[in-house]
This record gives sequence, structure tokens and C-alpha cells, in this order.
Amino acid sequence: MKKYSVSIICLFMSAPVVLGQRAPLADNTNSPYSKLKGVSLEDVIWTDGFWKEQFDIETQNTIPYMWDLYHNDSISHAYKNFQIAAGLMKDKHAGPSFHDGDFYKIMEGMAAAYAITKDPVLDEQMDEAIALFEKVQRADGYINTPVLIEERWGTLGPEELKRQLSFEKYNMGHLMTSACIHYRATGKTNFLNIAKGVADYLYKFYKEASPELARNAICPSHYMGIIEMYRTLKESRYLELANNLIDIRGRTDDGTDDNQDRIPFRQQTAAMGHAVRANYLYAGVADLYAETGEEKLLENLNLIWKDVVYRKMYITGGCGSLYDGVSPDGTSYDPTYVQKTHQAYGRPFQLPNATAHTETCANIGNVLWNWRMLQLTGEAKYTDVIELALYNSVLSGISLDGTAFCYNNPLHVSKDLPFKQRWGNQREGYIAWSNCCAPNVTRTLAQIQNYAYSISANGLYVNLYGSNHLKTKNEEGQTIEVEQITNYPWDGNIVLRIINAPKKSMSLFVRIPGWCENAEIKINGQLTDQELPPGNYVDFSKKWKKGDRVEIRLPMPVNIMQANPLVEETKNQVAVKRGPIVYCVESSDLGVGTGINDIILDVNTDFNLEKLKLNNKEVVVIKAKAFLASSTWEETLYQPLNLTTKQTDLTLIPYFSWGNRGEGEMTVWLPFYK
Repeated sequence: MKKYSVSIICLFMSAPVVLGQRAPLADNTNSPYSKLKGVSLEDVIWTDGFWKEQFDIETQNTIPYMWDLYHNDSISHAYKNFQIAAGLMKDKHAGPSFHDGDFYKIMEGMAAAYAITKDPVLDEQMDEAIALFEKVQRADGYINTPVLIEERWGTLGPEELKRQLSFEKYNMGHLMTSACIHYRATGKTNFLNIAKGVADYLYKFYKEASPELARNAICPSHYMGIIEMYRTLKESRYLELANNLIDIRGRTDDGTDDNQDRIPFRQQTAAMGHAVRANYLYAGVADLYAETGEEKLLENLNLIWKDVVYRKMYITGGCGSLYDGVSPDGTSYDPTYVQKTHQAYGRPFQLPNATAHTETCANIGNVLWNWRMLQLTGEAKYTDVIELALYNSVLSGISLDGTAFCYNNPLHVSKDLPFKQRWGNQREGYIAWSNCCAPNVTRTLAQIQNYAYSISANGLYVNLYGSNHLKTKNEEGQTIEVEQITNYPWDGNIVLRIINAPKKSMSLFVRIPGWCENAEIKINGQLTDQELPPGNYVDFSKKWKKGDRVEIRLPMPVNIMQANPLVEETKNQVAVKRGPIVYCVESSDLGVGTGINDIILDVNTDFNLEKLKLNNKEVVVIKAKAFLASSTWEETLYQPLNLTTKQTDLTLIPYFSWGNRGEGEMTVWLPFYK
């Protein structure tokens, strides 16, 4: 039996986080090729409105629910796996092999919430879990309960390669990221000590492993994790490892498009394969570029980004259109060698709606990637994608009360489809064998305030809108304090009130969303004559003083959206969008006997706004008119066109809020009549 230590052999003392020292979510403070820098975890506090409500649900409902769920061994077994691996009891590992990583994601969400709330209960709970991790970790820094449980009880077989492709590195990556966030939020090094052991283990592993064993593991969260360890500890070996992880990708004969390692990354110019793995990879590569400035990395990221955003992304910001398929590029069509794809990006413009996979984790990966691209470049097009995904395909992954979750996020749900998919169209409190998305959305919603602003050498970037209080430092250590007041996203009126600013001139970069035409900005009551082009940051540079007031008006008409005609599934259909919010029709709002496939939108209707309470959350819905199709389709595949219709009232609700009123039908895209 292997000998275990209570904690790792090599502990260290890290410089403590001190007040006034920037400690962002992704700490690019000293990254030489990052144009923008993050604000510290505690610098932005939601004060009212949409994101304040969501943060309250997160801290009062979601985090306690997830903590209890992952301690309930009759359901998830995650915490019990750590107890078994620590030798506190004898039993077998149960649940998916990525359970460890899921628990680390919950810990990351708790740490981000603690940075704002300073809730001592969160601090105690995190310390309790960290003490258990210390007991689990092997003396060489390795930690992964599926292996360590078998190893402890002498039942581990020759499984090195198998565990490589069974989320081992994914688990370690989330541990490292979580530990860095915990350190920045609390100033404690107990979790970071464990993460250092993991990083040291990985460095040695990739130095000594055979090419087959060194083949990159699936869902490469460890790319982001090892860069955060480098940023936190300034250990050059970790940057060397991050670069090596890119170098070895695609260097073996058994690589796949599904895992983005059929060819080296520096030859990849299009998004391919499993969308979660892909977006995590792209985020990790962006982190590496921020440290090294290797132009080829950014060049490929830009090409892949264009492929995703202009040809493969849903109107909701969702990614990964296919449940299953075959890689058209990976091999010949010899069925002996053909490569599968799984939860994957498809061909350009291949965007089915009813069978859309769009895993919540992939959509979160889209946010992580675009956040890093924004920091590298300062370009608003990346913020537009962040905002789109957050309000639509990320929020749709969680119920309005914060305790039920979606694995996949379809854009059409019909009771008439004569088959069931592996994952249902209803949120669940626990998604057996696929609950990775619940912890992921948990950590994400605890961190959105960290996306609201960025710092540059010239001033402050206003990225996301929502009522909040910002108190941060610029790159010279001078205080910037701003109050933001708005009812966004339900209306586009925003006020920025300057409370404190540097004495010298400072730029305030105000984002004009890509969807917004005819924006107006007033500074201290005077309408600016500066051009305000959509999809850009507009630079307002002056000596700001206490009491200065910036009023932003972003008109939010209802927009009827169409897709590129190459998207076959939405041809001759439209979607409804207002501001950053995509809308849908749900069967709960249709008359008895009316199905979702009977609705034809009247695009000449008046679109009126109303407030509606859904599960105690107030949302803005759109009232319109539609026609009801008179055709019947039982045992019919084709029939002559029938234009006989009658008109009906129609209610459209925000896409993120669908499925909160019981099982039913839903659609984003609608046939139309004018």
C-alpha cells in the first residue's frame, strides 16, 4: 500500500494579499501582453437590480444548496470520495470521474462570494474542505480521488493512460484555479499549498512522461490553472509547463478533432470538436499569450473566434451544436478509422435548434475565452459576446430560484418530437453523471461583478451595466470610485456618478453595445457630440472630479432578428431580441390546445412591454400578435401550403427564464407573416 502524508512535503510561504494590492479573478496585473487588467475580487459590489438579485439568489440559495448536495452521499458522493481517499472510511469511488473538479468549482464560487460578503460560515466551510484535501493529497502532490481510492486500498490496475482521458488533469486544473481565487479572497495559503503540490507534480509528470502519456488530457482546465499558479507564485517552471502543454498538443498519432489534438494548436484555424474542451483550450491559450506574446497564438485565436462568432455560435451565445457526429476532417471515411465527435462544434452554419446541445459549461467557456480576449485587446466585440452569453445561454442553465440546472440548452422544445434525447429539457436539482454544469454556473454567477470593469494604463473601462459600487486602484495605485445606477437590461438608461478619481486626466471608456443604434451620452448634463459607434468603447478623457455625472442612454427597441440564410434550420424564421436579451415563446402562455409549432409571428404587430412575475422574479415580457396555423400533421410529412389562419395574442419571455413553470414547449425561432 502507498504511504501517504497528511500534507504535502514542500510547503511554502507566499506573500500575503494586502489591502490595496490588486487581486483580480484572473490575475493579469503583471501580464506584459494584456492591455487591460482586472479589478480585485472585492472591488465591485452589486447594489440593486438584475445582478444584485442574481447575486442574492447565489449566496442565499445556490451556494448552500450545492454545498449540501455535494455532501449528500446518497446523491453525489463527491465529498465522500475525498473522505474515502483520505482513509477516513473504506469504500469505493462512486459518481463520475470529474466529481473532484466539480467540488473545486463550488469552492471557487464560495471564495468569490466570500470576497464580497465576508461570511464567516463560508470561510469555515472552505477550511473544513481544505483540511480534508490535505489528507487526500499524495506526498508527490498528486490528488485525484478515482485513482487514490484504488491506490489506497491496493486495487489499482495499470490505468495510467485510462486516467489521462478520465478528467484527471481537468480536476487538477479546477483545483489550481479555485486555490488561487481562495488565496486572493482570504489571504490564506492553506489551499494554495495544495495547489503548489499539484503544479509541481504536473511539471515533473510532463517532463518525464512518454509521448503517449503526455498526450493532453480532456477538458484542459489545467491550462488556465497552471497560468494562474504562475501569476500567483511567480514560478517560472509553471510558465514553461504552460508553453509545453501547447507544444505537445497534436504530436501523437491518436489525436482527435473531438479533443482538439489531431493537429498541433499552431495549425488550428477553426473551432472543432467538443465545445467545452475547445473553449477551455482557447481560454488557456489566451492566458499563455498574455504572458509570452507569441503572435501565432493570438493569430490562431482570432481566426477561431471569427469561425465561432460568425459561423458556429447560437443567437443566445451558446456553443456546441451537435450531440454526436463524425469529424468530417479527422480521418478518411473508412468506418474502421472514422472519428466521432461528441457535444461538439459542427460544420459552419450547422445550428439545429431542437437538438442543439449547447452545454452550459461550453457557454461558460465562451465567457472565459472572450473575457481573456477582451483583456488582451480592449476590443468591445468580445464584451458583446460575454454579455450575450451571460444573459442568455449561461443564465438559462439555472432556475430562477437557483436550485435546478440545465445540462444542455436547446432553442426549441416540442412535445411532438417522437424521440427523447439523453438529457432532458427540464432543469434538475442533480443531473446524474452530467452535473458538471451546476457547479460551473454556481462559480460563474458568484463572479460576474469581476467582469463589470477593467483598468488600463489610461483609465477605466466600463464593460457591463448593472447597479453597482466600484472602488478600485489604477495602475499607479490611485483610487477610482464610481457608482453605477441603472435598471439594465430592462431599460438602457445608465448613470455613472464619480465619487473619487485621480487628480490628473483619466480616460473613461464607455461601451456602446453592438446591438445599440443612436446612443446618447451626457456629461454633467451636456450632450456630447462625440461619435458613439455600436460595438465600440468610446473614450471620454478629462480631469474627473467628485460629483461628475455621466448619463448613458442606450435605446432598446424590439428587434426582429434573422439568421444567415446558410443556417438551414432557421430559414424563413425570425427571433425576437431586445437589448442583450433573447426572447422565446413558451407553451404556458398559449391557449389550451395550441402548440408551439402552431405559432406564426405577425412582424407588423405592435410590440409592447409589460412586467411579469415569474417565480418571484420580475422580468420584462413582450406582448405581440401572432397567427395560428390551421394545418394538422398527424401521419403527414408533406402537404400543400395552407394560408388559412386566425390571429391570437402572443407573449414572449426572456429565454433565460423558460422552463420555470413546469414542463412544456418552447421556441426561440418562429415562422413569420407580414
